[in-house]
Amino acid sequence: MDEVDTRDRTLLALTDMRDDGLILDRPSMTVSVAVYRSKPVVRIRVEASSTAPVRFDGIVWVRPGPTTRKANRDDERVLTERRRAADGPYDSRPAAGSGLRDLDLELFRSAYLPAAVGPEVLEENGRPVEQQLASLRLATPDGTATAMGLIVAGYDPTAFLPGAYVQFVRYQGSDLDAPIADEQELRHNVMAVADRLETVLRGHLHTRIVEAGGFREEQRPDYPLEALRELCMNAIMHRNYETSYAPVRVAWFDDRIEVTNPGGPYGQVRSDNFERVNDYRNPSLAAAMKSLGYVNRFGRGIGRVRAALARNGNPPAGYLIDDSSWSVTLRSAQ
Repeated sequence: MDEVDTRDRTLLALTDMRDDGLILDRPSMTVSVAVYRSKPVVRIRVEASSTAPVRFDGIVWVRPGPTTRKANRDDERVLTERRRAADGPYDSRPAAGSGLRDLDLELFRSAYLPAAVGPEVLEENGRPVEQQLASLRLATPDGTATAMGLIVAGYDPTAFLPGAYVQFVRYQGSDLDAPIADEQELRHNVMAVADRLETVLRGHLHTRIVEAGGFREEQRPDYPLEALRELCMNAIMHRNYETSYAPVRVAWFDDRIEVTNPGGPYGQVRSDNFERVNDYRNPSLAAAMKSLGYVNRFGRGIGRVRAALARNGNPPAGYLIDDSSWSVTLRSAQ
């Protein structure tokens, strides 16, 4: 075995590899001198990264089996999801700087708690509110509100989650240059947003008279409210609250409605299987919204939208999905 240079200058040069900007995020690394088979060696210990994927000179490398290769998009997504799994879902993490003062405790007691645990359990439950909030993941045991707590029962979720609101715009035309007839930002918790959004949507719906057979006529809206509600609430449930400050957007044109949310396919969902496969970026929020009756958690939302559009005489919905967003377009019934 050749003699290894173990001088301080060499150790410093090896340590500088961590800080030369080629490895991102910078690794936790120690360089020291050790003895192997009675010979001095340089020992480099690199801790496993908690912020995978790690890039070297802008490239992620993976080692499946005995080979090493550049990571493809699916490889990077798996690495990212493993990191998030270690941290736990974002919706159950504490929101730094928040507290129980930021939660509407009366709304929690009167509306969410009975829906989440049932009246029978509630009647027997004598625990203090702090424990009830923690057990339902709306807050941590030390009294910090979680992201889910702010979304479900916060006074103003956007104080800590800047993108946690719905933007509604009604255009008088068919493109973004058309005059705006109505514009609203719904910066409330999900229960208040649901109530307000239903009022806004109903206010812009128009009905038409159609023949129902047997000399009967009936009124039908240009869009089925059931489909609009399903798409909007699912957008709130599935959106990316962690790394995007964009809102859920509802753009209503003369000939269509576009519902867009920040957050592309998650987990096992892909752009080619989303109609039959479901997964949950925000599992605690999904459970909460199901308890409140706003969504169905068993992957039937797209089917319900399809059925509602067909019954009302609307064309099928169009979907535009990429890595960072999800957009659904509804066309007016003819």
